[in-house]
Amino acid sequence: MALDMHDIGKAIFETSQQIQKGVKSLYSHAKAYAEAEHEYRLALAREIVRLRDEKMPVSLIADVARGNMADLKYKRDLAEVTYKTAKDMLEALQSQLSGLQTLYKRQDEI
Repeated sequence: MALDMHDIGKAIFETSQQIQKGVKSLYSHAKAYAEAEHEYRLALAREIVRLRDEKMPVSLIADVARGNMADLKYKRDLAEVTYKTAKDMLEALQSQLSGLQTLYKRQDEI
């Protein structure tokens, strides 16, 4: 099934539209990731200080603090994976667009 110039042009336009939406989406995912990282690090620092004030043995503070902040770490990790997945999907769309543009250029030769 051969694609004609119109079909390829339409696919290029649609892929470009998806890339534009993806860029906006990527920004919101990046912001959510940065905010989750910020929230986690602040809470972890506060927890470490609290545990020190309670005279917990120094060798246990890091592990206990991270354990106490597990929910925030989970949210941070989820935001990171969401951001990276959106970034990978955007890169895949850019590759698809490149392939379509190559097809469009070479269509005359076929």
